[in-house]
Amino acid sequence: MTVDFQFWYTLLIVLAMLGALAFEVAQTALILTAALLLLVFGGVIGPGEAFQGFSNEGMLTVGFLFVVASGLHATGVFSKMTYVLFGKERGNPRSKLIRVLFPVAGISAFINNTPLVAILIPAVRSWCRRLNFPSSKLLIPLSYATILGGLCTLIGTSTNLVIHGLLIDHGYPGFTFFELGRVGLPMAVVGILAVALVLHRFLPKRKEVAAQLGDEVREFVIEMKVNAAYPEIGNSVQSAGLRRLKGLFLFQIERDGKMIAPVTPTEKIHEGDRLFFTGIPETIVELQKSKGLDVVRDVHFDLKNYDSEELKTYEVVISPKSPLIDRTVRESNFRRVYDAVILALHRSGERVNRKIGDIRIRAGDTLLILASHEFHTKWYHSSDFSLVSTSEEVPSKTRIQATLAMVIGALMVLAATIEFVPMSVAAASAALLLVLTRCLPLREAFNGVDLGVMLSIACALGIARAVENSGVAEFVAHGLLGVSAQFGTLVIIAAIYGATLLITEIVSNNAAAAIMFPIGLSVAASLETGIMPFMYAITLGASAAFATPIGYQTNLMVQGPGGYKFLDYVKVGLPLDLIVGSVCVTMIHFLFF
Repeated sequence: MTVDFQFWYTLLIVLAMLGALAFEVAQTALILTAALLLLVFGGVIGPGEAFQGFSNEGMLTVGFLFVVASGLHATGVFSKMTYVLFGKERGNPRSKLIRVLFPVAGISAFINNTPLVAILIPAVRSWCRRLNFPSSKLLIPLSYATILGGLCTLIGTSTNLVIHGLLIDHGYPGFTFFELGRVGLPMAVVGILAVALVLHRFLPKRKEVAAQLGDEVREFVIEMKVNAAYPEIGNSVQSAGLRRLKGLFLFQIERDGKMIAPVTPTEKIHEGDRLFFTGIPETIVELQKSKGLDVVRDVHFDLKNYDSEELKTYEVVISPKSPLIDRTVRESNFRRVYDAVILALHRSGERVNRKIGDIRIRAGDTLLILASHEFHTKWYHSSDFSLVSTSEEVPSKTRIQATLAMVIGALMVLAATIEFVPMSVAAASAALLLVLTRCLPLREAFNGVDLGVMLSIACALGIARAVENSGVAEFVAHGLLGVSAQFGTLVIIAAIYGATLLITEIVSNNAAAAIMFPIGLSVAASLETGIMPFMYAITLGASAAFATPIGYQTNLMVQGPGGYKFLDYVKVGLPLDLIVGSVCVTMIHFLFF
């Protein structure tokens, strides 16, 4: 092959780009954009080829999937599934991880894993707080499970869609919906079992900040009434799970006008009981959505079906000049005056053992309320409150909208699975239906699209074209073949998988896939074999990166919430890289050779 200026120029730009990404000198999208423009200025590719990635089918599909995931989040579909997926019992770490990771991986096979992790992080942290389970034992495995689940279908991760789009651009048919699962599913099963049974032992055991604060956490008081729909009527407080809720404490029951306090674990729950809880804002907001438990007061307002597009939760502190002082909650006419619903009340340093409606409001009391989005603007400067701040965000739509969102998502998957329409059309149609049915406001649909990820994918595709045009891909392919060809196809596949994985661990998944794609084409051409085994190795190698936080976006997303250090990823992820990689290379060789 001829080595000319364009070859050396492209090689220099790509190496500089890899170094900049590895040392995080700027955001990924900015680095890739700069590299692409430099390749255009150097004459390696023209503007048409450079920006062709912005119309790539795989890239556009990723964008529509972001909207679909936002719709499922906005309707509260995933928050409603938390108890079903995670359970109410704490259990030992091994059984709990198996209980959590397999369902999460299953969901990730059908929902792009980057937005899925964004949705699940608060749900998992909330679940960990309730059961006093250290979230640091679960968040890295959560990321790993979504990565592994994403290996099983075409839409599981953006990397699959990037390679799919590149195959179509080069005249190949691309992947079918479940095709990658032939290799990805064994990788997922083995990987999850390895994490759950052995590798979780290397994870740190760090408590949430709220759990570390203990009794210093600001607690509110809420009063709930048990109606006939409550599934735990007749059961004890213990068996109903009301003693195991982290962040909530049942301190009193009122029954037939009599107070039962303290509440013992064996106390039975009766219809009509009034339950008095103290808890932190997040658990209070979740509690009021429980089936069969009604917030006392405001019987005209269905708190279980409020629309988070219209309403959100706030914490307001009563000022010394407030007209609410010395009035009971019942006398305050709070709903009429402020167009808001009182969910709970907090009084610093004092537990208020009275009915919420009978509590006399004092200066300094903090109310947890549900109000419209305009509440903050309208009352922020009012003398009635010394502070107005937003509280926990709990997405909620009506049950009909939540059901509709689930049906739309299921139809999208079905249409793509039976190849009724291409995946891009199915995702676009689902996104449009979610907006038209008001399951997702248009502004949230736009906000749900991660423009940084989209820009990174589009630029990476242009860079891949430059790597191919300049001869760098052919050069690297010949180098890989020269080292591994004498050992047979198994070693060649392992070399391509390993090279892709290495680039992913130090750069990013989509960039690694785009860079290695033309190299895979050159290897296949040199060996005069089909391209698919090498496309499998590149696609799966670009996704199955576990040893660094920067290798895959979901790893980076859980780093802060889990309080992880770089070495935490190395200790767990490096062995997992080797285990999962061995399964991948073995399965590809078995299927194709």
